Amino acid sequence: MKMANKVVVLGSINVDTTYHVERFPQPGETISAKSKSSAPGGKGANQAVAAVRSGAQTSFVGAVGSDNEGSYMLEALKENNIDVHHIMVDKYHGTGTAAITLDANGQNDIMIYGGANQAMTTDVLAGIEDVLDGADFLISQFETPQEVTLAAFKLAKEHGVTTILNPAPAHDIIPELLSYTDVIAPNESECALLTGIEVADEESMLKSAEYFQKRGVKHLLITLGSRGVFYATPEGHGLVPAFKVKAVDTTAAGDTFIGALSSQLKDDLSNVADALVYAQRASSLTVQQMGAMPSIPTADKVKAALAEK
Repeated sequence: MKMANKVVVLGSINVDTTYHVERFPQPGETISAKSKSSAPGGKGANQAVAAVRSGAQTSFVGAVGSDNEGSYMLEALKENNIDVHHIMVDKYHGTGTAAITLDANGQNDIMIYGGANQAMTTDVLAGIEDVLDGADFLISQFETPQEVTLAAFKLAKEHGVTTILNPAPAHDIIPELLSYTDVIAPNESECALLTGIEVADEESMLKSAEYFQKRGVKHLLITLGSRGVFYATPEGHGLVPAFKVKAVDTTAAGDTFIGALSSQLKDDLSNVADALVYAQRASSLTVQQMGAMPSIPTADKVKAALAEK
């Protein structure tokens, strides 16, 4: 019987500060926040925590500053049993931070200072062959430089590792990166921005899949919020419905989805539909709690929720 999935995450590490407001301010307007809270976050860190809490053996590749926030984040990842040996300490740039405005409906606006995340170079990849050896998946996002992701994905392919690209926040992709990407997982707006095809119906989503397949990406997952997740693979396509819940804070919903998915997928992606159901359920639990990393559920909680009818 196969042991737990081995997942490597290359990505961002941020300290999130959330300002709780009734509504978002208008341009030029000053409003009062009801409260303020801080928590560990960053798309990469959130995805790694989601993977490990769902049972994956997880390693992280990234960078923090030589500051209090960096020490705080390293401890937070260690406490979640994530291998942090390949997180560099940058003496010249601060740890990434995010300022989040959260309204009464659970919607958010996020401003990010990249810091050590954006200053990352391929030097961070020194020695990562030891974690890629035997790994099942390598995940990356767009809060760190694409040049680093491309170099990491090339190494991953040399080691037979399946690569998952979460192109968020979306912007132009280095064309060569797609040729080393096995799975791409944008949301609908990110997908439209990358392909120029508005995500409106099944036909447009299949056209999006064709766009990526022509560029070397065989598997497309489009998260559609309350509508669920559309998937297209060489074996077929379909829509996995979302679980209907009342959202309190959507900050780490997409990150939970990606990390939880990586913990459940088989190497050949033959169980993609079942893995998507699990990932959707994990994400639905995350949005019902406050904070990014603190809200990410464990496998036991996800399985218990799945058992409910």
